[in-house]
Amino acid sequence: MNTDIDLLWSPSRSAAESSNIAGFMRWLSGVRGLSFSDYPELWRWSTADVPAFWSAVWEFYGLDAVSGYEEVLADPSMPGASWFPGARLNFAERCFARATPARPALISVSEGGEPVETSWEQLRREVAAVAASLRDLGVRPGDRIAGYLPNTSHAVVALLAGAAVGAVWTVCSQDFGTSSVLARLRQARPTVLVAADGYHYGGKEFDRRPVVAELVDGLPTVRHLLAVDHLYTSSAGPSWSQRPTVEQHAWSELVGVQAELEFADVPFDHPLWILWSSGTTGVPKGIVQGHGGIVVELLKALGLGVDLRGDDRYFFHTSTSWMVWNFMVGGLLHGSTLVLYDGSPTCPDVNGVWRVAQQTGATVVGVGAAYLVALEKADAHPAGEVDLSAVRSILQTGSSLPGSTWRWVYDRLAPDAWLQSICGGTDICSVLAGGSALLPVRANRIQCPALGVALAAWDPSGQPLVGDQGELVVTAPMPSMPLCFVGDPDNRRYLQSYFDVYPGVWRHGDWVTVDPDLSVVVAGRSDSTLNRMGVRMGSADIYAVVERLPQISDSLVVGVELRDGRYFMPLFVVLDEGTVLDDELRNSIATSIRQNISPRHVPDVIVPIGAVPRTLTGKKLEVPVKRILQGDRVAEVSAEGAITHPEMLAWFADFATRQASLT
Repeated sequence: MNTDIDLLWSPSRSAAESSNIAGFMRWLSGVRGLSFSDYPELWRWSTADVPAFWSAVWEFYGLDAVSGYEEVLADPSMPGASWFPGARLNFAERCFARATPARPALISVSEGGEPVETSWEQLRREVAAVAASLRDLGVRPGDRIAGYLPNTSHAVVALLAGAAVGAVWTVCSQDFGTSSVLARLRQARPTVLVAADGYHYGGKEFDRRPVVAELVDGLPTVRHLLAVDHLYTSSAGPSWSQRPTVEQHAWSELVGVQAELEFADVPFDHPLWILWSSGTTGVPKGIVQGHGGIVVELLKALGLGVDLRGDDRYFFHTSTSWMVWNFMVGGLLHGSTLVLYDGSPTCPDVNGVWRVAQQTGATVVGVGAAYLVALEKADAHPAGEVDLSAVRSILQTGSSLPGSTWRWVYDRLAPDAWLQSICGGTDICSVLAGGSALLPVRANRIQCPALGVALAAWDPSGQPLVGDQGELVVTAPMPSMPLCFVGDPDNRRYLQSYFDVYPGVWRHGDWVTVDPDLSVVVAGRSDSTLNRMGVRMGSADIYAVVERLPQISDSLVVGVELRDGRYFMPLFVVLDEGTVLDDELRNSIATSIRQNISPRHVPDVIVPIGAVPRTLTGKKLEVPVKRILQGDRVAEVSAEGAITHPEMLAWFADFATRQASLT
């Protein structure tokens, strides 16, 4: 690695010294007598003495004044680690603990509209009102409340109100279709459904009241529908559902109830919410996480990693179905202002996200990698068109970022901002590897493993690797690891998901390289590895080369072990408008891969396609396509409504049939 070429950003001395993590290190020195010379030394301590580190996080963030506990880690086994037994924490209560009345709690923007501020006092009143209404409707700790909502203040209020009651929250965004929502919410068995009448996207309004009626009909456990007016004024009028056993309540009336905000006194591991896996490899997994685990994890991850502060305006472009929405709501734990956007990232133009950032004065902005890649492809120059002077940091996640896009961020988007590439997931609702305000940013590299995350690369025999690619594993428990999966009483799906390869050690499912300086490179999903003649390669390496070609707008590559013992590696490409995939372009693609990656990883065939199917959070459907090419039926590999361009799965099934006829 030539660091002179790869170096993109370094923290100034004053910025590093004023960072949250520097303050934490000074606190460790003054209170605990522990001194660390740099981030790597601090990280090694945080993963070697796990109880000491997490007790320090607990005390540093003032939780010792909230609750005591018997010990930090009563049982360190995975799965099943027992954290902070005896402690009692309520997530909603902690979200109000650092409220700063001089600044808004929420700033909401609907596509094409003006920002609307919600003060901390107003947020408190609305949460108190909805929580009291839920109690009046018979909701008790442990009951489940579901949302079908866009990214608006209603969703934040509903989550906090449910948490205040001690109920378990779950939500699907409104771009999910009926079958996809039911595949999730039927498992949750909610008694209350909070649903909006629609959402904005791409200059259009989408009326979802007919879908809400279908959801109520398909969820027999629902007894109450809380109807949210977002697009129209209708919830106080005719019922959205004809099911006689369901009572409809107008959200606008509920939030007007006068009530004191009360918080259920719940233990550390009381269930807080259910997050859902993508549903692209079968029935979506309902991942249950607890109040205490999420509180301490997001205090640490957002505070000591992202460097989030009480005066930040924190904006993540996301739907409510992506775990980064929950990761964003966690900003309230730090007293930050949340920026909520209901709309397309490319409306009114490709710089839509940055125009919202300018409107709201956002200081920390999170986006998916696909959006940044699309901006680069469009030759966009946001820094020349939008005032982003308030933005001090950009979070990027969802998939690996091509090297050229790293440089584009500093050339055309935010030359002085700290770009944090973060890797984590729904499974932990947090970061495994990400940023540190003490370290430089280099192209193609995540800065470091997160504090308290015993991250390593392992070979198939379970031996650690340094500087070489291996399976991403976590060798010590984290507080936000799932309590359980929904409908998995014997933990069979849980064990199969993370512990089937290395018993007792979390296997995340990514290929990763951890270098001696602790910088991290994620090369794609390990279950979609390209293994040609014993040489393994991540799909991200192929994309980084292929998608640099001006004729290619998107691509998908899979390595398929066929039942007759052959290995088949096709590359599917989406061509720019007016481009033809002729022999010259095929040769150009093959030459680029041969010269820049490996002669062994030149694809067997290069095939044009209309679109690359993705999860609704932007991840390419490598594994489902691989399974289709191995002969699985489309219905077996992907839940309807869980992906973009679902028609492409039938195309891949036809392609598999045609290929089989040629052999």
